[in-house]
Amino acid sequence: MKLRDRVAIVTGGASGIGAASARLFAAEGARLALVDQDEVGLGQVAADIEAAGGSAIIIPADVSSDAEARAGVDRVIEKWGRVDVLLTAAGLSSGGTVDTIEEAAWDRTFAVNVKGTYLWIHYAIKSMIENRSGVIVTIGSQLAQSSPGKNAAYIASKGAIASFTKTMAVDHAAQGIRVNALMPGVIDTPMPARSLKRYADPEAMKTFWKHRHPMGRIGKPEEVARAALFLASDDSSFVTGTLLFVDGGWTAH
Repeated sequence: MKLRDRVAIVTGGASGIGAASARLFAAEGARLALVDQDEVGLGQVAADIEAAGGSAIIIPADVSSDAEARAGVDRVIEKWGRVDVLLTAAGLSSGGTVDTIEEAAWDRTFAVNVKGTYLWIHYAIKSMIENRSGVIVTIGSQLAQSSPGKNAAYIASKGAIASFTKTMAVDHAAQGIRVNALMPGVIDTPMPARSLKRYADPEAMKTFWKHRHPMGRIGKPEEVARAALFLASDDSSFVTGTLLFVDGGWTAH
């Protein structure tokens, strides 16, 4: 097992990439702390993990809350003594161009995507520094490099995460901590499903997404989860500061 006895926190763990990664991490031996605002979804993922013989706790929280992030990490440390892996998969997409997006939507997108990433790392990395060992996997987006437009706040936030990931990797490499980002293409999760509702012709946009990937399809959360496992495990022991694109060729096109 690639993560035997390691303690992993997954934000955005109730659905999508976070849920798929949590299930895979658990199957590979990790003990999971699942973080999300969706308590029902968290409960289902935790039940799936435990039914398969794994161990999971749920932490209902708004990732953009400092107090909830601090309390969540404290709970993990109290239960298991350390944090070995952190996957920050919680995310929000609001849509809109810079002339149309309102300040509140811009701020909320950055609060969840960027501040939420920062806060959970800020508290979890303290255990990693103490133990001189740990892995952090953030979630960016292929859109940070190759944008079709009309999602200004989300794309800007994912560009921020990519840069944040690289500088953290430099800052903490000597402490035995690796930090990498996954840059997924369009993945079959609730987020793009919600995004489609913003378009006058959702089916036409979904077709565009499919064909924008040279592989001719939308990705599966399990495919991103396998890349997350690679970065979280010792298979990537000499990998840090990397943006790993799991995008069906989107950015190569």
